[in-house]
Amino acid sequence: MEKLNVAVIFGGCSPEYSVSLESAHAVVTHMDRTRYNPVLIGISSAGNWYHFTGAAEKIKSDTWNNPDDCAPALVSPDRDAPGLLVQTTAGMEKISLDAAFPVLHGRNGEDGTVQGLFELAGIPLVGCGVLASALCMDKDRAHKLVQAAGITIPLSTVLTKKASKEEAFTCAEKLRYPLFVKPVRAGSSYGITRVMERGGLSAALELAFAYDDHIILEEAISGFEVGCAVLGNDTLTVGELDEIELADGFFDFPEKYTLKTSAIHVPARISPIKAAEMKETARRIYKALGCQGFARVDMFLDENGRVVFNEVNTIPGFTAHSRYPSMMKAMGMSFEQVISNVIELAVSK
Repeated sequence: MEKLNVAVIFGGCSPEYSVSLESAHAVVTHMDRTRYNPVLIGISSAGNWYHFTGAAEKIKSDTWNNPDDCAPALVSPDRDAPGLLVQTTAGMEKISLDAAFPVLHGRNGEDGTVQGLFELAGIPLVGCGVLASALCMDKDRAHKLVQAAGITIPLSTVLTKKASKEEAFTCAEKLRYPLFVKPVRAGSSYGITRVMERGGLSAALELAFAYDDHIILEEAISGFEVGCAVLGNDTLTVGELDEIELADGFFDFPEKYTLKTSAIHVPARISPIKAAEMKETARRIYKALGCQGFARVDMFLDENGRVVFNEVNTIPGFTAHSRYPSMMKAMGMSFEQVISNVIELAVSK
C-alpha cells in the first residue's frame, strides 16, 4: 500500500505556539511510518510558513526555524494542483498532500482560519472543519448553541472594549463573586482570572482584553471539571472520562502543564450512572457544534450533581501524556492508534 503524505502543521502566530511544538513533536514521533509520510509545515510566531525537513527533536526544542532545515513554502488553494509549494534553489517544487493535520492551538490555527485554507484546496482535513472550529473557539456562541440543544451552561455576560467599568461592575454584581473573566476567543486558559471580590475585577478585565476585544464574565461553578475525549464523524467513540482535582484556584496555563497543585484522575471518580450521563452529554455537545474527527468536551459536575457545559477543544493538547490521549488509552486505544484513526477519518470522508 502506498504511503499517504500527511501535512503536520505546527507552531503558529498564537500565544500557544510553544504548546503546539510539544504536540506536533509527539504526533510526528508516534505516527505510523509504514502508512504515513509526515510532511512538516512550520509556521513561525511571526506567521511565516516553511517546509521543515530536520529532526523532530528540533521542533520540541524550538530550534527548527533555521536555514539548513527550512525552505519558504505555501499551500496552493488551486484544486487542480493542491499541495505544498516549496521554494528551492531550482525553483518551486510541489509536494502532493493526501491529508492535512493541523497541530495548532488557539487563534490563527484552531479557530477555522487554517482549516479554511485546506478545505478551499480540497485537501482532506484531520479534525474539525471551519464552522465547528470557529464556533468552539468562541465561548459565547458555543454556549448559546449548546444551550439551544437543551444542555445547561453557566450564567454569563459578554462585554466589549467599549463597555464602561461601571457596566462591568454591574454585570459582576448580578453574577455574584467568585466569577471568571475570560477572553471569548483564546485557549489554554490564557487571559483567564478567577475573581474573588470586587477589588480584583479591574485587573482581570485588563488581562482578558489583552487577548481579545470581547470578554465573558462567567459564574464560577461549585464542583469540578470532567473531560470527555470524543472521536468520530457520524459514529462516535468516547474515551474514559477524566477528572481535574484542584487544591486551589483553577486549572490555568501553568497548572495544565506542570500539575504542581492539581491531579488528573482517569477514569473520573464518579458513579457509573453519572459517567454514562456525562458521556452522552458530550456526544450531544459534539454533534450540536458540528464537530468531526476528534475533540475534547469539557464539562463541570456541580455539587448538586448537575452537568454544566464548559467548552470544547477542537485541537486539544496532543502529547502522549495529554488528557485526550490518556482518556482514549484508558478505553484501550493507544496514542499511535488515535493518530492513525483521526487521519483515516479525514481521508474517508
